[in-house]
Amino acid sequence: MAGHPDNAEPLSPRAKLAVTAGKAAAAVSRAAGRGSGSVIGGRVALKLDPDLLSRLAQHLDVILVSATNGKTTTTRLIAEALRAAGPVVSNALGANMPAGITSALAGGSDARFGVIEVDEKYLAGVARDTTPRAIALLNLSRDQLDRAAETRMLAEKWREGLSGAKAVVIANADDPLIVWAASSSPNVVWVAAGQEWKDDAWSCPACGGVMQRPGDEWFCGECGFRRPPVTWALRGDNVLDPHGSAWPIHLQLPGRANKANAATSAAVAAVFGVPPQVALERMYQVQAVAGRYDVVSFLGREVRLLLAKNPAGWLETFSLIDPPPTPVILSVNARGADGTDTSWLWDVDYTRLAGHPIVVIGDRRLDLAVRLEVAGLDFRVAEDMDEAVRLSPPGRIELIANYTAFQDVRRRVGN
Repeated sequence: MAGHPDNAEPLSPRAKLAVTAGKAAAAVSRAAGRGSGSVIGGRVALKLDPDLLSRLAQHLDVILVSATNGKTTTTRLIAEALRAAGPVVSNALGANMPAGITSALAGGSDARFGVIEVDEKYLAGVARDTTPRAIALLNLSRDQLDRAAETRMLAEKWREGLSGAKAVVIANADDPLIVWAASSSPNVVWVAAGQEWKDDAWSCPACGGVMQRPGDEWFCGECGFRRPPVTWALRGDNVLDPHGSAWPIHLQLPGRANKANAATSAAVAAVFGVPPQVALERMYQVQAVAGRYDVVSFLGREVRLLLAKNPAGWLETFSLIDPPPTPVILSVNARGADGTDTSWLWDVDYTRLAGHPIVVIGDRRLDLAVRLEVAGLDFRVAEDMDEAVRLSPPGRIELIANYTAFQDVRRRVGN
């Protein structure tokens, strides 16, 4: 269990030098217009002191958040909720590998809580280095097929990494892969957060048998692996706490997925003594997360910016856009941060966009165009964001983009 600032050992001269050098490298990167500098700053700092992450975390109550979708938003919601109990340091911009996490914690010497988003591949290692008090696990689905392990393999790695962990694990009981991963931990708080995308959870992670899904329940007909009893639940627009009390969710963020993120965040906050009412009231302050859900003005038009990185994310995003004939711009890249394999496009049900005027942009716009053609949709292909906006009929535009395409758009619209 992590301590608090008054009982932490002071940083060694080497660690202080590493922090200073990392901040300097980040400043140079920002001055050169290469982003926030958090990743390069963290890399420099870790080169000088490989144990720096654990040293920076020693005085914090650390909360780790990992998932395929919703990590950044949930991290932000938890951070807002926990500010009711003390200062928070967090990697709010989503730099979620060890270098970015180290950079974030270097700025939190006076914090009580460290709320940290962690890339799925690095969860076990970061947990080992930071001795978290709590770990939130939201979902696991196919993502970045060229770099991430197959989902069952990833769940197995999480299961091994969490085995015997002292942290309280707050986990989504509706995702069989999450339940399998979390079940090795002795202290789990189960949340009924829902699961819209089920295509990665039809076979049992314990034995490979076929999952049965009657109503909200699920179980394996062969080995008996099943949905555990829950202590927190999302019910419509309310969070049900362990006592059965219903607390209304009022968010400025759209969609059912964000209500689920809020339910999990409330369960995390309760671990640290923040009541659901207080936690949920603080979450209302969050209007956008690293540009996601922002409505911007561009070329005289209103454009809402939505991020969708994988099939499960696209499915959730389709459920929250305005109905037809709202114009939609889709942008897909396949750079390193996205994963270079675009075969996942064929797992997305783009027929959900029928009736929307669609314009396609991005590095891999032709890959996406083929997919939409096969889906029988009407669309146009544009060279860039400017042309896409000009081609879109009147009305607020919904722009849905994957990771680097989303960053490209944000730079272009000045967000």
